[in-house]
Amino acid sequence: MSDSKDLSRRRLLTYGASGTLATALGFEAAPSQAAPSQAAPSQAAPSQAAPAQVPRRVLGKTGQSIPILLVGGGAGFKGGVDPRITLALRHGANYIDTARKYAGGASERNAGAALAKLKARDATWITSKTPQWSAAGLKQDVAFSLAALQTNRIDLYFLHGLDQMGPLDDKELIKAAEQLKREKKIRFFGFSCHGGNVVELLNAAAQRSFVDAVMFRYNFRDYGDKELNRAIDAAHKAGVGLIAMKTQGSESGFRDAWTKFEQTGKWNKHQAVLKAVWADQRITAAVSHMETTTQLRENLAAALDGKPLGLRDTEAVERYARLTRAYACQGCEHLCNPHVTAPVRIGTTLRCLMYHDSYGDGEKARRVFRELPSEARQFAGVDFDGASRACPHGIDIAAQMQRAAELFA
Repeated sequence: MSDSKDLSRRRLLTYGASGTLATALGFEAAPSQAAPSQAAPSQAAPSQAAPAQVPRRVLGKTGQSIPILLVGGGAGFKGGVDPRITLALRHGANYIDTARKYAGGASERNAGAALAKLKARDATWITSKTPQWSAAGLKQDVAFSLAALQTNRIDLYFLHGLDQMGPLDDKELIKAAEQLKREKKIRFFGFSCHGGNVVELLNAAAQRSFVDAVMFRYNFRDYGDKELNRAIDAAHKAGVGLIAMKTQGSESGFRDAWTKFEQTGKWNKHQAVLKAVWADQRITAAVSHMETTTQLRENLAAALDGKPLGLRDTEAVERYARLTRAYACQGCEHLCNPHVTAPVRIGTTLRCLMYHDSYGDGEKARRVFRELPSEARQFAGVDFDGASRACPHGIDIAAQMQRAAELFA
């Protein structure tokens, strides 16, 4: 199915039923945790009109209701009470996504401190992640996360950035996850993935009953990918809760990319592509990294609208996908990297360019690039022509790697 036809079909789908659920969330507080001593932030005083609430959907076989817009903590939350958390909770986006390694641990600590000050822990879903894919590492990081988040249970815990099958067949790791569930330290378990083997991992999740949910790379450029759609169908049919990440589908080396999105209606590029993802009823929610309250307000507006994209906006997203496809790395470096003899990391390097060009975050781009092994940062004399020819999206990898060398080396 073509990108255009597939996205147009999704546009016709309606959102799941929205519910305010300002106080009665779709999950129970842990028995050992006291009820909040004051109203959750999303409640309004009786004399005031209740603020609009983000629509909710059920997260697969967990049976739990979560908002379609999730608050990502990849860059960390501010100390004290981050105003983004307060604003999100007020409108029912009461789902915080964080991880052990986000902001060097500050993301978990600051999110936990904010929810404690707001007395909103029981009114908020928390997801965190571990980069350790072993039984011992999982147990260790869950303990660290519980302490940092100032809570006695985490609603969903992921293996972070999984890019291989081994951990999903590790009996000791699976046993550790089940034990943590029995001990009520975590409620649900799964993994996040955004590398080149997303299809393989989604198919694996569909065949493994211990996987409750998966957070995976999914954006408006993926709609025509038949293999990915079959994998999504399999996971959805198996009851695996599906959360979309990397929904903005940012590109690198396309300096005027933002102007290539033709705003035909009231939605800007960021809002339009989120709404395009939400049109897929197999996807429960989209996690979004929102650095400012302005970005959060824009995303909240798109979610609160509760309607699919109009025809003109849908066509604008389709045109944007076509115009930028050759500038957007999809993380499938297993296809291009084998065509380079040097130990470089094409996918990670292009991701650094994306941070620099699309996010405007040069500091993060340089930091991630510096974290690569020294031999992976040496591009002089490397022939990237074979990698460029192997790229299924037509990216000029040689030119992009040269830009990375100029910017970061």
